[in-house]
Amino acid sequence: MGHRLSRIYTRTGDQGGTDLGDGTRVEKDHPRMEAYGDVDELNSLIGLIASEPLPAHLTRLLHDIQHDLFDLGAELVVPGHEALQESQVDRLEAAMDEFNTELGPLKEFILPGGGRAGGQAHAARTVARRAERTVFALSRREPVHRTRFLPRFVSSRR
Repeated sequence: MGHRLSRIYTRTGDQGGTDLGDGTRVEKDHPRMEAYGDVDELNSLIGLIASEPLPAHLTRLLHDIQHDLFDLGAELVVPGHEALQESQVDRLEAAMDEFNTELGPLKEFILPGGGRAGGQAHAARTVARRAERTVFALSRREPVHRTRFLPRFVSSRR
């Protein structure tokens, strides 16, 4: 079990600022905090999906993804910290490839829904897309660890 906080408030953010993991003070609407918040929201939504009755292998995969998102969050809240590994991206891509082998070609748009877990997955998908945009926007302002989570052309621009 990791370190548990005895209280979850600090009373230091009432003036619109917050501390990063390295002690740097930033505004609450700083792009790094926006990206971190979006990744945190995505992690929460995935936890909601994982609480649904699902096959055990899907629940395990969702929990693995949550751990990956914690690693991404750690990188965002501590500038310069590197926690994500290419092997995590490889594992996720392999799972996606496996799921895609069961699907036929997409011939039309799919309305979000399809049951409770399906609806939650669609909500998580939209938050994942937002998180990708905010992490990308941050990477244009400040260095962000470059795995395949970010487009390669961003890496070459630094």
